[in-house]
Amino acid sequence: MNIQQMMKQAQQMQERLQKQMAELRIEASSGGGMVTVVVNGAKQVQSITIDPEVVSKDDVEMLQDLIVAAINDAQRKVDDELANQMGGMMGGLRIPGLS
Repeated sequence: MNIQQMMKQAQQMQERLQKQMAELRIEASSGGGMVTVVVNGAKQVQSITIDPEVVSKDDVEMLQDLIVAAINDAQRKVDDELANQMGGMMGGLRIPGLS
């Protein structure tokens, strides 16, 4: 296999991965489901659902913490999914910085 073929295959794998990640939806929650966040594969927040029971003007900090925790968890799950998909595409090949 020559270098041009390898580069073409790498580009095709990258395009396929980008498409899969754009279609990916990851859900994460915090506070036992009080706050639920959905992000896409680009880590863009698609939706946030907040249980009305957690909304209190007397404890805004807790709500803020729950939102941040749910977003961070969702983004971590996107990273995990990306690593899994990359590992599958690379056939176990480990690339420093990506694995």
